[in-house]
Amino acid sequence: MWLLLVLFLPVVQGSALRAVSSAVSGPLQGSLTVQCRYEPGWETYHKWWCQGAKWSDCHILVQTDGSEQEVKGDRVSIKDNWKSRTFTVTMEDLRWNSADTYWCGIEKSGTDLGVDVKVTIDPVTVQCHYSPAWETFVKSWCPDRDLNSCRILVQTTGPELRKNQLSIDQKKRTFSMTIWGE
Repeated sequence: MWLLLVLFLPVVQGSALRAVSSAVSGPLQGSLTVQCRYEPGWETYHKWWCQGAKWSDCHILVQTDGSEQEVKGDRVSIKDNWKSRTFTVTMEDLRWNSADTYWCGIEKSGTDLGVDVKVTIDPVTVQCHYSPAWETFVKSWCPDRDLNSCRILVQTTGPELRKNQLSIDQKKRTFSMTIWGE
C-alpha cells in the first residue's frame, strides 16, 4: 500500500495547478494575459511567473507575497484571486524576445508546483503604398528609423523577391511584408 501512495502522490500534486491555456500570443508592443488555476488549499502560498525553457533554469520575473495584492515587475505583473483560485499574469510592451517558454508556479516546501506556458508574438504585417512613378524601383524593409544605419531585412530586386515575406500587388501599387520574430 505504501508503494501505491508514493507513486500516486506526484500525479495529485501535478494536477493542483494548471494554466487556462498552455499557449498564448500577443501583438508586438502590446500585452497578453495568462491565467493559472489552482486547487483549494493553495490560496495563501506565493505564486510566481518565470521565464526559461527548462524548469531548472527558469528565472522568476514576478512573485506574489502570499496575498491578493498585485505585484509589478519590469513589464510584467501578477495578481492572485483567492475566491476564484486563479492568479493572473499580464505581460506588457511585448518584444520579439518575449517569445519563450514561461512557467506558472506555486512556491512550497520541496519542489515547487509549476506548469509551462508557451508565449509567442503575433506576426506583424505592414502595407506600403507607392505612386506609379515608383513601380520599377527596389522595395525594401528596414525596422530602424535611421536609414543610414538600418539593416535591411527584406527587399525586392526588380520583380524578384530576395525573401518570401514580401508580396507586391502591381495593380494596387502596394507592397506588404509580414514580420515574424527574429
